[in-house]
Amino acid sequence: MKAARSLSFPFTLTARAEGFLRGQTDLDDIIRRLQAYEAAGADVLFAPGLPDLAAVKKVCGSLKKPFNFMVGIKGKSFSKAELEAAGVKRISLATSLYRAAMAGLLDAAKEVKDKGTFTYLDRSMSTPEVNAFMKE
Repeated sequence: MKAARSLSFPFTLTARAEGFLRGQTDLDDIIRRLQAYEAAGADVLFAPGLPDLAAVKKVCGSLKKPFNFMVGIKGKSFSKAELEAAGVKRISLATSLYRAAMAGLLDAAKEVKDKGTFTYLDRSMSTPEVNAFMKE
């Protein structure tokens, strides 16, 4: 931690406890690990794959530093309002936007291949719309 803090540029150190991603689902162990990272000086704590809002709330209530929640796991993603109410201070999207874009791409490709139609265009952004969005 000392070496990291001596760097000459600003950064945020985020510490992860990945038990729920690795099949070790002892929530108390996850909390102990996050508290140890917090005591060591981590700026933000992160435990991807928490099973429900009750677990999120318990974790957030056990920490002093901000907790980051990663959306994108089916059945384990909640609304921004629900996460804020549970005590979450940061939300990561991980690969969820990429996967949503790929789902749209695959749906369009399947429509063309299987049906020979192009109705996906009715749901698509025009090139000027995409360009305007990218400028924002």
